[in-house]
Amino acid sequence: MSELSSPHGSWPSPISADDVTRGVRRISFPSVVDEEVWWEESLPEEGRTTLMRRDADGTVTDLLPSPWSAATRVHEYGGRSYLPVPRRDDKAITRMGVVFSSSADQRLYLLERGSREPVPLTPDDGATSRYADPALSPDGRAVLCVREQHSDGAVRRSIVSVPLSGRAAQNASAVRELVSGADFYASPTPSPDGERLAYVRWNHPRMPWDGSELRVGTLAESGLTGEYTLKGGFDESVVSPVWADGSSLYVASDWPGWWNLYQAGMTGQAIALYPAEEEFHASPGRLGERSFCVLDSGRLVTLHGHANMTPSVYDPDTLDLTPLRTDLTTWSMLDTDGRTVVGVASSPTEPPCLVRLDPETGRTEVLRRSAEKAPDPAYLPTPRQETLPGRYGRPVYANVYPPTHPDIDPQGPAPYVVWAHGGPVSACTLEFDLAKAYFTSRGIGVVDVNYGGSTGYGRSYRKRLHQEWGVVDVEDCVSAARALVERGLADPERLAVRGPSAGGYTALMALTGDTFACGVSLFGVTDLLGFSETTHDFESRFLDSLVGPLPGFTERYRERSPVNRAGEINAPVLLLQGLADTVVPPEQARSMATALAAHEVPYALLEFADEGHGFTARKVRVRALEAELALYARVFGFETDVPPLELVTTAPAPLPETAAKTPEQADETTTEASGDGTEERAPRPADTATAD
Repeated sequence: MSELSSPHGSWPSPISADDVTRGVRRISFPSVVDEEVWWEESLPEEGRTTLMRRDADGTVTDLLPSPWSAATRVHEYGGRSYLPVPRRDDKAITRMGVVFSSSADQRLYLLERGSREPVPLTPDDGATSRYADPALSPDGRAVLCVREQHSDGAVRRSIVSVPLSGRAAQNASAVRELVSGADFYASPTPSPDGERLAYVRWNHPRMPWDGSELRVGTLAESGLTGEYTLKGGFDESVVSPVWADGSSLYVASDWPGWWNLYQAGMTGQAIALYPAEEEFHASPGRLGERSFCVLDSGRLVTLHGHANMTPSVYDPDTLDLTPLRTDLTTWSMLDTDGRTVVGVASSPTEPPCLVRLDPETGRTEVLRRSAEKAPDPAYLPTPRQETLPGRYGRPVYANVYPPTHPDIDPQGPAPYVVWAHGGPVSACTLEFDLAKAYFTSRGIGVVDVNYGGSTGYGRSYRKRLHQEWGVVDVEDCVSAARALVERGLADPERLAVRGPSAGGYTALMALTGDTFACGVSLFGVTDLLGFSETTHDFESRFLDSLVGPLPGFTERYRERSPVNRAGEINAPVLLLQGLADTVVPPEQARSMATALAAHEVPYALLEFADEGHGFTARKVRVRALEAELALYARVFGFETDVPPLELVTTAPAPLPETAAKTPEQADETTTEASGDGTEERAPRPADTATAD
């Protein structure tokens, strides 16, 4: 190792912000049928999401020509937006087409095999109806899915049947409603014989990880009849039912405190398959995400673990759970056709990829990578999974990414940035993240904190945040930073905190103390009362559990709002916000900027037209990442190769009415637009949608 003389933050790095965003495709929701594999794939250069198919011979086809984009905005966070469906040609040979939700108008469309022009399946109602989580009807003539309808400020959800014939495109009554009445629905799952339908439902103020019900009923022409609850309730979360046979279902339930696997018959008590203090399913934040699947042999391939889950095979005959050893540390989104298993997997050095898994041997085959070119591994940090001491001795789980450079031997404590993930009921994992290497390769350490409330560590750990948002999460982030200081790894004078969405809220609240020298909020919540009144329906009662029900806890909402605590902040702040954000409205960032200015706290507010809850345009993501580095350079006192960040103490000017429409006229320090000319994009979930 040849030692270079360069202060932390100024290490020469080959990883640019452009490298972080260039050519990185988000691969999600794989499906497999008879050796053909489908998946959703984001195209950052075009600002849209397409559907891909890989044939048995390895040929990969982009199914949706521009400007078509597949995305559903159910719950605003969306989820699975497509489903391969069997079609028959003139020779009665089954060929797979695909049904998908269009990002532009939220209608369902059918793309026949070999066609480049999708045909509509649902009415054109001005995007007031949205569809997600589709499943094929037993007779193959319709798709069953969750429908979300918006009308006069109200939201109504149901499970519906949409005929594949296309007749509902002109006749709305052809969309048959099967069940309604609850606030939320998920996982419509018809039985193999077509006689029953299982599904999951829950109601305000519960979130799906708080309490939900597995329901089953008889399918009839009039809809679903004879419904009853098989499992779940007010304090039990059930997710992802799959029929084990004609008379029982597999489901994940956190009744024992962890999402474990159960088999539930049509009557009687559900049976725990493999009780363990680990999770067998990811948090149900997006519709259609599944962590286990059933093979034709009757065995289950299941992911399990804590924040990071890996695959095993469960045999219901022997009750054995056999791990499948792979080099990939972080798995999600399994699917199978009964023989072949596919999923999305990653590791600290392997970008997320579409993987085919052999359940017999554990052998993996990478079918598609999210990034074709990875940087020199010598510049990638090796994360350490740590259990750090928190307040009152409680554990704080974190991943520590030390400054890493092949030609520099770090001397002395380094600047560190605490990352608070979004959600807040989510988790940080060991998945490859070049944004972290962007900082660590320059000499800035990162500690990614799974603060109290994070998933992966059981219900009791999640409930640590119950009515304690803005307290426990902040304490855990502060504890993580101080633990690294006490070890001599982090410089106490050069600590920063940042986070997206809920993590942005945590970062801003953490700045009211004296631990951090600066902070970054990416589309973060700043005014809890305002957020409770303006956010979308899915999370409109989330604060009941995180803070307390209104109006009884109004004062607590005020006390825990960063906008009301701006006078306690003595550190520079960078606010990053999309102007098309329907989850955390732009006024949240603007009101925070105004409050900071009133107390003469230096800040920068960068707003991006056409960006929702999570930045998608490559230009925007580059700008946001470089602005973050520029903040650290300014506060920590090092030279860097990105444009300097201007900090101000004056209130932001009123937003021009045309800011979201004419990006070429936007001022970079107040409003920056994507400029890519694409259609409106659906927002991504807060736990994964960061500007990096």
